[in-house]
Amino acid sequence: MDIAAIDRSALADAVDTARTAYAAFEAEGLKLDITRGKPSAAQLDLSEPMLTALQPGDHTADGVDVRNYGPPAPGLVELREIFAPLLGVPVDQLVARDNASLSLMHQCMAMSFFHALPGGAASWAGEQVKFLAPAPGYDRHFSVAAELGVELVTVPMTTEGPDMDVVEELVRADAGIKGIWCVPKYSNPTGATYSDEVVRRLAAMPSAADDFRLYWDNAYAIHHLGDERDELLDILTACAEAGHPDRPFVFGSTSKVTFAGGGVSFFGSSPANVEWFLARDFVRAIGPDKVNQLRHVRFFGDTAGVEAHMRRHAEIIAPKFAAVRAALDEDLGGLGIAEWTDPKGGYFVSLDTVPGTAKRIVELAKAVGVALTPAGATYPYGNDPEDANLRIAPTLPPLDEVQRAMHVLTTCVVLATGERLL
Repeated sequence: MDIAAIDRSALADAVDTARTAYAAFEAEGLKLDITRGKPSAAQLDLSEPMLTALQPGDHTADGVDVRNYGPPAPGLVELREIFAPLLGVPVDQLVARDNASLSLMHQCMAMSFFHALPGGAASWAGEQVKFLAPAPGYDRHFSVAAELGVELVTVPMTTEGPDMDVVEELVRADAGIKGIWCVPKYSNPTGATYSDEVVRRLAAMPSAADDFRLYWDNAYAIHHLGDERDELLDILTACAEAGHPDRPFVFGSTSKVTFAGGGVSFFGSSPANVEWFLARDFVRAIGPDKVNQLRHVRFFGDTAGVEAHMRRHAEIIAPKFAAVRAALDEDLGGLGIAEWTDPKGGYFVSLDTVPGTAKRIVELAKAVGVALTPAGATYPYGNDPEDANLRIAPTLPPLDEVQRAMHVLTTCVVLATGERLL
């Protein structure tokens, strides 16, 4: 953003208009919330039939009575067959577990402090472990690392993925860097999808750590907003071809596909990594919720059933993303005081404002009843050095509330920018 090129006269006129609008918002008593990327009630309603997908007596899959303890250790093969092509993981290298992929990430990171990873000489015990954190990024990733004492090293996020010149230099030089957080498709919050070049460089780069891992959180692999879709290179194949087959840990879930509190999660990797994971997980729990896994199998039927279901999701949320784009274009487009992403999928829009204004924008919006994600949340330790990035999450509220909240947000952007520059 070229701050010097901003037309101060046009900004001053916009500020005058924004002051009038803001006063009207104050009088309305608004109570709007666009803080978190949650599915709306209408999206959750799409999965209501899953609650009755199983009938009495329907409790056997893969030769197993799902009501009881017992195999299969990786999860129901019928479920893994449905989701394997969607996640780009062979069926026999995909593990199905309970509702939260974030739990699997926490589990893998925690287990690494006690048990050496395949290819690693020792566990992480006694080391000051570091992870690279592309930013803007996902705050819950940062929280997992902080909870386990893993130091986060910020690297810039570009429109094609993490800045690979920075990543390669850091990973090559420091054996304490054991991994990198990645949301490779429709990234949180920018909506960027990693380019083929970035994927290949992540797969092939030399690392000082012999057990370096890509935490490949493919949370939005199937969350398209329309027919125009981004494509993501297969990370398992890229790593195998580069001679690092054990490098990727692939994660996914149905948290935003069926029910956030009642979905299924997935872990995929090389055969050696899957064996390592299952050996640890067998001690942690006797088995996953196979009844819920079978419920998902009956509900979807096959991979095509999942894709049809996701098209119905897109019909609900695409208009909300269009409303975000329309408000930003209409209210801020000619002023040059902000930049934003226009993703083809995922759950977020990333908004960059004039440095030094993001916290003030959140403060102004809160004062008139609009809750935004805290400024800094998209950076490790909540510290955005530019105080410029805001994450917009339009999926949960009804469309009219998204439209209203966005005009409040753009008004606050204008006011905060005017305070900063005029």
